Amino acid sequence: MKNTYKNISDILRLNRFIVLAVTALCLLTSGFSLWMAHQAQRTLLESAFAVNTDGSVIPLKLVKQRENLEVEARSHLQLFHQYFYGIDESNYEKNLEKALWLGDSSVDEAYRQKRAEGVYNRLLQYSLVEKIIDIEIQLNLSDEPYGFQVETLFEIDRGSVTDGYQLITTGKLIHVDRHFPNNTHGLLITDFFEKSLRKLENQDKAK
Repeated sequence: MKNTYKNISDILRLNRFIVLAVTALCLLTSGFSLWMAHQAQRTLLESAFAVNTDGSVIPLKLVKQRENLEVEARSHLQLFHQYFYGIDESNYEKNLEKALWLGDSSVDEAYRQKRAEGVYNRLLQYSLVEKIIDIEIQLNLSDEPYGFQVETLFEIDRGSVTDGYQLITTGKLIHVDRHFPNNTHGLLITDFFEKSLRKLENQDKAK
């Protein structure tokens, strides 16, 4: 019987040790977690912030990401309009191929419509030169897909005659995987639409 009691006593002593060890480990883990949370809070409070237009506070890291997005979105749209509309008989095939990498089927549909209307045949037949004069871009980066409107001023040189035009295009931008060198910004134009095309008079060109 003595051995039995001794075994029970040893088991109870071992159980008590295990309970105390687990309790101590839990306390240490909890204390470490609280310390990590405190350190994270200090780091956050010591970080730089910017104040949004509505008064909310934004970490500068997010501001930097938004600034980078705007730069890349503008560059993407600038490239597309340069490639798609700044063409002549020597570069139109190469430029259009580059432009089609920057948009989805809506861009391809615009290209096919222009081809069906004989735009590129006339370009070759009459040695036309479309030259981009200015590109103005409006962006809405609040939510993806990001809406845009682009005003493109360009000239068509017919040799002895040069006509100016104002083109308004609209659409949206979405993120895609970057593809070097065809789509380095990782953005894609969707819902592309040529909203209006207006021939400029002399006074408009002067402005």
